[in-house]
Amino acid sequence: MEETAITIYDVAREANVSMATVSRVVNGNPNVREATRAKVLEVIDRLDYRPNAVARGLASKKTTTIGVVIPDISDTYFATLARGIDDIATMYKYNAIIANSDSDDKKEVHVVNNLLAKQVDGVIFMGNRITDSVRAEFSRSRTPVVLAGTVDGDEQFASVNIDYVSASREAVNQLAKSNKKVAFLSGPLVDEINGQRLAGYKEALKENKLKYTEALIFESKYSYEDGIAIAERIKNSGATAAYVANDELAVGLLNGLLDLGLEIPEDFEIITSNNSPVTNYTRPSISSIEQPLYDIGAVAMRLLTKLMGKEEIEEKTVILPHGIVEKNTTK
Repeated sequence: MEETAITIYDVAREANVSMATVSRVVNGNPNVREATRAKVLEVIDRLDYRPNAVARGLASKKTTTIGVVIPDISDTYFATLARGIDDIATMYKYNAIIANSDSDDKKEVHVVNNLLAKQVDGVIFMGNRITDSVRAEFSRSRTPVVLAGTVDGDEQFASVNIDYVSASREAVNQLAKSNKKVAFLSGPLVDEINGQRLAGYKEALKENKLKYTEALIFESKYSYEDGIAIAERIKNSGATAAYVANDELAVGLLNGLLDLGLEIPEDFEIITSNNSPVTNYTRPSISSIEQPLYDIGAVAMRLLTKLMGKEEIEEKTVILPHGIVEKNTTK
């Protein structure tokens, strides 16, 4: 026999109250007598009633869900950001739908469209850049959007980041104290975030009177395997240090250089960008720019709740503080 879903009507009938009262109990409305609330909750438990979020959404024009677009859920950097988002979402009684875009431009558009089709109340977008196609989808839908750890040069959308120019300048300054040739290793330079990091790299070279040369600039995918694969080219470039734009990439580079027989940090120094947990798992542990990853996620979600609630926003482009953590890949 096919089970029929328990409805709000069944709960109201069984508890001998109005449907409006059941709705008030389910939504945590304080205007319900304690004895009535207890009776309704007992019936909800006994009948295993689950409120239909979609139906509730149709009534209130809100689905109380938000979409979160992540390029790579297995990357600890994005996972830590997502944790900050989820905690604040829960606090404001929103459910988060997390969608993985695999850093693939076509899949990203598909994922964004899927979320918008689900009528989410808002979207937090994490990606290495915001493509024109994704920008067009967001502009077409009136859904509020906040970028987390993603740079939008046009400042069309609200965003939460650190100052990547100044962070990479500090990192490269550190390396330039004892190295004449510092390599720059990042994902694609079309990603605005890497453009900012490169600008900081160039500023640091200038401050240390070192010549900028294309031969020390390396572009790659953001992965551990790519870090290993590029190690030999970086060693052959004559560089004795590298600033790396992604932690998984930095771990790959570290292991690749160790495989080539280099001593770290004696022969080669490394500073990476995100200080995600993976930087502590390596031996030696990797020195890094320190970002408040959890806070970037949490602040982005709080900003989104304000946009969804049409509240006044003082600052649409939020820049959080950063630092540098010296571990064992620097002298």
